[in-house]
Amino acid sequence: MAPSYLDDLLYQPAALQATLDSLSRMPSLTTIYDQLKSGKYRRVILTGMGSSYHGLYPLQLRLFALPMGIIRLETAELIHYARQLVDPANLIVAVSQSGQSAEVVQLLEFTHKRVDLIGVTNTGGSALAEKASQTILTCAGDETSVSCKTYISALAALTWLGDQLLGEGTCFPTLADLPQKLAEYWSSWQDSISILSQRLAGVHNLFLLGRGNSLAAACAGALIIKEAARFGAEGMNSAAFRHGPLELISPDTFALVYLGADATRALNAKIAKDILAAGGRVEVVGMADGSPPFHLPICQPPAMPILEIQCAQMISLALAKIQGFEAGRFIHANKVTIRE
Repeated sequence: MAPSYLDDLLYQPAALQATLDSLSRMPSLTTIYDQLKSGKYRRVILTGMGSSYHGLYPLQLRLFALPMGIIRLETAELIHYARQLVDPANLIVAVSQSGQSAEVVQLLEFTHKRVDLIGVTNTGGSALAEKASQTILTCAGDETSVSCKTYISALAALTWLGDQLLGEGTCFPTLADLPQKLAEYWSSWQDSISILSQRLAGVHNLFLLGRGNSLAAACAGALIIKEAARFGAEGMNSAAFRHGPLELISPDTFALVYLGADATRALNAKIAKDILAAGGRVEVVGMADGSPPFHLPICQPPAMPILEIQCAQMISLALAKIQGFEAGRFIHANKVTIRE
């Protein structure tokens, strides 16, 4: 039988372990770090499409510590509306799981042998792997459809990259025990789907809300639900939800609120309470809060984006079950987007 989206989800612990092992053996990016310190670059440009783009947000927040501009831009916008940023004075970090998506292939035509570009991809031999100045290869293996094991592997690679660009070694080591935590989370996936099928019954509006690093899970999670469950979902900043979408609250509105980091934890908890008080449905995601499958294993902050996305993945399975079809089986899309 052909592999399925569910197979890919259950393989995530092994994919992450293989990627962590590979990254642990990678040579340090000493030359690029030295060039950053020397002032060679004016800006760092972070680019990707889809979940690859959303997964760059935690790295962007970390790189704000550098004394230069840090810009995150979808590759489709970069190549058509901001091509002036593709400049030898800027360092580009491009993420593409396939390494062959249409927009990244076009970007490489502008950068190859002219602009320093770090490529993060799961596909050796791809255009990105071959033409990047420096390639960081993840080891998630082949993936059937919706990005899941490649997404968390890319998050791990970007955590490693952040340590390299900042001259630190503090964040990547905190990921070491995540494969085991993921395995524990998915060990009761059938029970989780049963619980979610009840809680999501009758839902028509679905929001994923967060701040800081949790925005990666909110936005990528909404995309995953659209792809895998063919269900409209929107990921946004918790604060932005008060600026209009609040009017959509009703008994058929479900909000998944990522409590996230201590800096805004209380604010996120408050929006959850307000949505509930207004008649909507709410679940919170956190290490000390929430009920299964929203209660996450205890981990260090750099590891949170990898754990947080698991909740959205589980929701995608439940929503597909409610609608009566197999999650992650594409009808219109392809695994690799090769045209704009």
